[in-house]
Amino acid sequence: MINIQEVIETNKMIEKENLDVRTITLGISLLDCIDADLQECKKKIYNKITTVAEKLVETGNLIEKEYKIPVVNKRISVTPIALVGGACCKKPEDFVEIAETLDAAAKTVGVNFLGGYSALVSKGMTTADKNLILSIPKALAKTERVCSSVNVGSTKTGINMDAVKLLGEIVLQAAEETKEADSLGCAKLVIFCNAPDDNPFMAGAFHGVTEADAIINVGVSGPGVVKTALEQVRGENFEVLCETIKKTAFKITRVGQLVAKEASQMLGIPFGIVDLSLAPTPAIGDSVADILKEIGLEHPGAPGTTAALALLNDQVKKGGVMASSYVGGLSGAFIPVSEDQGMIDAVKAGALTLEKLEAMTCVCSVGLDMIAIPGDTPATTISGIIADEMAIGMINQKTTAVRLIPVIGKGVGEIVEFGGLLGYAPIMPVNNFACDAFVNRGGRIPAPIHSFKN
Repeated sequence: MINIQEVIETNKMIEKENLDVRTITLGISLLDCIDADLQECKKKIYNKITTVAEKLVETGNLIEKEYKIPVVNKRISVTPIALVGGACCKKPEDFVEIAETLDAAAKTVGVNFLGGYSALVSKGMTTADKNLILSIPKALAKTERVCSSVNVGSTKTGINMDAVKLLGEIVLQAAEETKEADSLGCAKLVIFCNAPDDNPFMAGAFHGVTEADAIINVGVSGPGVVKTALEQVRGENFEVLCETIKKTAFKITRVGQLVAKEASQMLGIPFGIVDLSLAPTPAIGDSVADILKEIGLEHPGAPGTTAALALLNDQVKKGGVMASSYVGGLSGAFIPVSEDQGMIDAVKAGALTLEKLEAMTCVCSVGLDMIAIPGDTPATTISGIIADEMAIGMINQKTTAVRLIPVIGKGVGEIVEFGGLLGYAPIMPVNNFACDAFVNRGGRIPAPIHSFKN
């Protein structure tokens, strides 16, 4: 049972510390929409999404009104479209038509993003996978709400370097296609290693093939709540620090569990998971970087940053798993540069570099996220950065991801504005030494020895 003290604490977290439910994400299987005829497939996809998700936004608004808990985003994830469109899409342009159908469905039901324009190619690419990947730049340029992801590696299969090479080129093409909007298309494309099937956060959400026909996943977030709690224990030892983070994560996750169960009941759709991730926003007081500063760093990037982030991530998980029956998704701390004012300040101060961010991703939720880089960065360099991040995920048996934005026509130090939750970012320098010969080898980096557990 929830007692009155918990109610008071939760109200305070919502009113003064930026606690919110970042997203209710409705996962929808489109496997029953597969058809050899493209027009029939599109019709089935549109009808299924608009039927199953008809009341999603209304339900989120009702929960927000009844419980006074901000539900910031209502979103949809679907079965990876490379699987759904394989029978009817014979060329990249066919997949773009499906992307436009997904966008139309998202607009009809009123969600802000729809994820799942995706391909899973950690071991190899089918013709459909390759056509979808080739279609990504045009698809993201022609749609507003569609998000794309490609899983190119896993601990079990290794890293598909052919896909990594191709995606370096695709990222640049997506940047070029949306250069009038500061290459915004790249903000809707994530490249994964060990992508989870139940992630509710964009741009990497998709509905895994092992999931039910429809499922409710919730992402809850409260960096401001954690920071405020840590302000009360300044100067205390690590034991006190860890206990404080755990207790706070427990309270935050309880809110997510409540919203998930309520949404599930109201929609008549099974509850999937609560994602524990601390996801920041550009708002002041809603920053993972500020938590790291409260732990004792002048700026993220200072010596001790990786240790502090490891501690934070672990304690958030330990506290959160006690508060929900089912925890999944990514569950940890996000460090997207453009979406976190404290991270932006650290870059401007010269404390945070691309290389330090890569080191930090060894211990946190995702990876190199929402990082603006010069628009003239070579495709092979982007592929090399992707390969490094995938290797961290593969070896450490964790999810890692890359969301780089080469901003066409802009260089190091210039500021790029994305707007809304995506924020703004200074363009960061990239190591200029070449890796062409490495990227161009082709083939697959084998799985590590500890993947062999059969």
